[in-house]
Amino acid sequence: MNKTEQIFNSDFIISFATFIEEQAIKDSIVNAIEANGANFVYMHPIDNVSLKPYYSQLIKYEVGSEEGICALLLNFFASNYDNTIKKYIEDLDFGYICAESSAGEEEFEEAFENSLNAKVKTLVIGTDLLNHDRVENIVKLLAIIKKYSDFNLVILDESLEEKINSCKNFNLEEIEELKSFNGTLVYKLIDENSDELLASQTFANIAKVSNENEVFIISKNEKIKKVLKIDEKLHGTIAILKTKNSEDIFNGYKYKQVKIQKVEAWAIWLP
Repeated sequence: MNKTEQIFNSDFIISFATFIEEQAIKDSIVNAIEANGANFVYMHPIDNVSLKPYYSQLIKYEVGSEEGICALLLNFFASNYDNTIKKYIEDLDFGYICAESSAGEEEFEEAFENSLNAKVKTLVIGTDLLNHDRVENIVKLLAIIKKYSDFNLVILDESLEEKINSCKNFNLEEIEELKSFNGTLVYKLIDENSDELLASQTFANIAKVSNENEVFIISKNEKIKKVLKIDEKLHGTIAILKTKNSEDIFNGYKYKQVKIQKVEAWAIWLP
């Protein structure tokens, strides 16, 4: 059974670490909702407005907090694990994890309760986890969830899928303190290349730029030029940067803390 068929056959679906940019994945979720009455929980730092008619619950979490989100999934959905994993869960400070990730325990309780009567549960794992600083521990957490929960895992990246499926080391590390991602952020969305940087009005205000301004997006030693486009469907301080290849700009984790510089303002400072 391929990935889209697995999703289509489900009556409870959680998506995690994916904006669900692949149309085939989105279609399979929508078809599962229409055909099976599937309950769909969308978990991501950015609300995908195109999914609003379909998800029954949105769980937004902070950028970089994916490791903590995995721990919450483990706590609420896994069972019948050994004493080592039991002690690990008991020792976790979920109050701290929830505060840092901005995802409440009550949200996971709601998701769990909505899953109780489901016959086919699917957890869709996206590519945001690639190049995460804590990916090794995240892989272990997801491998344990796969083994000790009712979820069928649909992992959208083949290399990540191989790591999770082959993981035999369940020696979990402590959840690392969340790094701060303050200011303006961009999210690399693997799609068609675009000359635009899609942003909310809030993002533009913080960056001190306006709609249709040409801007430089600067991260460490990299700088690219785009046209900032206000998207009224976006909110918050994360802009969307569309690119065909995940490795062509700003390599690494899909979220980047960046500086936004208006092109005209940059030119003033040139000798």
